[in-house]
Amino acid sequence: AEAKRLRACGYVVVNPVDVNPDPDTPWNECMRNDLRELLTCDTLALLPGWTESKGAHLEMHVAHRVGMRIVMAAEVV
Repeated sequence: AEAKRLRACGYVVVNPVDVNPDPDTPWNECMRNDLRELLTCDTLALLPGWTESKGAHLEMHVAHRVGMRIVMAAEVV
C-alpha cells in the first residue's frame, strides 16, 4: 500500500517484494538482491513495524553507513 501511495506521489520506489517476487528465494539471497538495489537509492523509507524485521535492520544500517537519507514512509508526502 505504501509503495503504491509513494508512486502516486511521483516517487520512484524500489520495493523488496518486487525485487524478490519468489517467496521461496532464500533469505540471504533476497538480502543480497535488496542491498544491491538499496545502494541505487537516495532515501530509505521505513514501514511501520520495521524494528521487527532483520532485513529492515540491515537495510537501515547500510543506508545509515553510506549516508543515505532515512525517513518513515508514512511521513513522506
